[in-house]
Amino acid sequence: MGLLLCLQRQGLERVVLCPGSRSAPLALAAGGLAERGLLTLTTAIDERSSAFHALGMAAASGRAVAVITTSGTAVANLLPAAVEADRSALPLLLLTADRPQRLKNCGANQTVNQEDFLASVCRAFTTGPLDGLHRLSQTQLQALANQAWEQTLQHPGPVHLNLPFDEPLHPSSDDQQQAWSGWDCAVNQQRQLRRPPASAATRPSDGFDWSRPGVVVAGPWRGLEADKPAYQQALRALAECSGWPVLADQLAAIPADLPHLIRHWELLLPQCLPAAEAGLQVLRLGPLPASRRLESWLRSLGSGQLLISEAEPRCLDPLGLSRQCSSGLVAWWNAISTDACFSRSGSRALLTAWAEADAQVQRVLDQHLPAAGGVSEPALMKALPELLPQGMPLMLAASSPVRDWQTFAAADLGSRRCFSFRGASGIDGTLSLALGLARVQGPTVLICGDLALQHDSNGWLLASEASPPLLVLLIDNAGGGIFAQLPIASVASNALDQLFAMPQRHDPLALAAAHAVPARQLTRLEDLPSALEWGLAQQRTALLRVCTDRSADAELRRQLREITAAALLQSRGGTTEA
Repeated sequence: MGLLLCLQRQGLERVVLCPGSRSAPLALAAGGLAERGLLTLTTAIDERSSAFHALGMAAASGRAVAVITTSGTAVANLLPAAVEADRSALPLLLLTADRPQRLKNCGANQTVNQEDFLASVCRAFTTGPLDGLHRLSQTQLQALANQAWEQTLQHPGPVHLNLPFDEPLHPSSDDQQQAWSGWDCAVNQQRQLRRPPASAATRPSDGFDWSRPGVVVAGPWRGLEADKPAYQQALRALAECSGWPVLADQLAAIPADLPHLIRHWELLLPQCLPAAEAGLQVLRLGPLPASRRLESWLRSLGSGQLLISEAEPRCLDPLGLSRQCSSGLVAWWNAISTDACFSRSGSRALLTAWAEADAQVQRVLDQHLPAAGGVSEPALMKALPELLPQGMPLMLAASSPVRDWQTFAAADLGSRRCFSFRGASGIDGTLSLALGLARVQGPTVLICGDLALQHDSNGWLLASEASPPLLVLLIDNAGGGIFAQLPIASVASNALDQLFAMPQRHDPLALAAAHAVPARQLTRLEDLPSALEWGLAQQRTALLRVCTDRSADAELRRQLREITAAALLQSRGGTTEA
């Protein structure tokens, strides 16, 4: 009880509890604090799904969520979510119960080397006293909680506390009541959430000639939620002062009124953007967006690029073209903006040409992707922004949905918060993550494919109890649709299905119904507005399924790129340049 109460006073608000006997002291403490209104408690039986669910809540709230498990393989099941938390720089607190040292390495039941399971991806690992957590004084418990909480924030990511417990594990009701009476839980003394002070750093360098044209590439946001308003203010000021165009990932934390935004860069790159006469200076914010075309284009611009990360000390440049500043955009901008000599005239011609090309792409999409007829994935993505409620958060599953939203729903860029867990770019935990987002931020839409949804089918268990308001828009293309867009699509269709796409024989509507989740199927785009209205009106988890043809959609994507390039070429009356 003491450890959880100390963590709560540091800022812990939410706990996901998995069943177990060795973790009984933690479970009783979590239950007691939840009963007293000091914690929000979610219970779940699958540790893997639970950890992803906690990660979704952490992403939405910007603060660590704790996961409590028993000992043994329960701890191993936390690894996939810990990997994503590590690569996405999201705070996650993993509290695992363990046997005392006297039961280690002697064949005792459910006793393994769980101390090592998560070590490679965690920011920090701490163990309680090897003969039991009861050995710690209140002061020592407070110090342990303080250290763990600050470790989740300094460089946000997963932190593992392994806590040995000796018997007795299950106190009587009288013993529990006596324990609670000795703790002052009436006053919530929770500290305000803030990142611990960073060590002193050298003044960030500028290195740009602001009289020459340049471009800002804003990648996925990897900062704390509390830091986002200042980041957005600095980004807006940078764009206004420099006059540089901005190419932003849909996961970037850009403000809705960001000037000079080039929305359809994914369809313009690498050869349909007018080239700058004297080459481009490049400022990159955070990790690279998931775009091979963008990577190819950045390579063509050469070295000398500047990459600014939000307190991320690890290298974020797989292209090897940049120098990295880890102080964050706000600190960098505050350091250089006072003395910089800005001149927007140098970028005016380039910005105008790029904006005209951007508008031309939108006209092509309007013409060739009407919101009518059978459902194709590009047409679905283009139609959704106008039909979803303004500002409603959206989660995009890794693989095709996150790429298609960037390409065909670019008109929506900056108008809503988009999530996609691209740290490790896996489909693992998709549904559990989305339910975690919705549990914190309210009505949310998840767009995902059939394999991603089935891979995390245990996530439906989280939808059955106190169901979060999540609308799951399932794009069912009978397997992994992304493989039809890769070079391996040239293999025989039966081999593609068997070795890569792996279509599954199951009915997602029946699976949803088995978990008491309402579900419907959509066949035509004309029915999309009423179907979305139905799903959002459920005010709980619901499933909306659309079936598409992955081969036909892969060909449609190719055709749209060709049509876009031809239209831009015709409008210029000449050839395009890299």
